Amino acid sequence: MYAIVEIKGQQFKAEEGKYLYVHHLGDSVKEGDAVCFDKVLLLDTDGDVKVGVPAVEGAKVECEVLMPLVKGDKVIVFKKKRRKGYRRLNGHRQQFTKVMVKKIVNA
Repeated sequence: MYAIVEIKGQQFKAEEGKYLYVHHLGDSVKEGDAVCFDKVLLLDTDGDVKVGVPAVEGAKVECEVLMPLVKGDKVIVFKKKRRKGYRRLNGHRQQFTKVMVKKIVNA
């Protein structure tokens, strides 16, 4: 059983017992908290597929927060214009939240 769920504007494939790295859910969530995502776009139960218009009614994904703040890999942005002496170096690390899918509820 798996579900395609939308979390903070991105779609994730959620399966029970798997980990997801979603965009940072904010400072209000703590380690061990339970979060519930109810915007389930597709639900597959052993070949029986339900597609939502736009979301499946009554379906939700229950997760537990394992790490509230995880930093992603560093992305380097380097800009240069040749023969002009123009160079800019900028770096960025995206913040994520690690959650574990506990249960997928089908209505």
